[in-house]
Amino acid sequence: MPIFVFPDDPIWNEEADAVEFAVEVGEYQGRVFVTRRVLQGIVGHRPQPDEAVQQVCMNRQLFDRAVEQRIIDRKLDPDANVHLTGRDIARAAR
Repeated sequence: MPIFVFPDDPIWNEEADAVEFAVEVGEYQGRVFVTRRVLQGIVGHRPQPDEAVQQVCMNRQLFDRAVEQRIIDRKLDPDANVHLTGRDIARAAR
């Protein structure tokens, strides 16, 4: 089983309209993106950037688990990063 490392705190990425944080597995280093739209499905309204980052921080284990599942399943996006979906989050919550 790979050892996943999440070396930094989530930040707001204005260009991506998403919360962003890093993931490392061995030599792989990628970025994780959780869009405002995905977070809207969780909180029930369109969160402001500060609230979006806060939601990811408060639920970090859930988001980390979703990332781990995507990497284990080898479901990286074409840019070799992970853009989490609502489906990813729901799967990780089970």
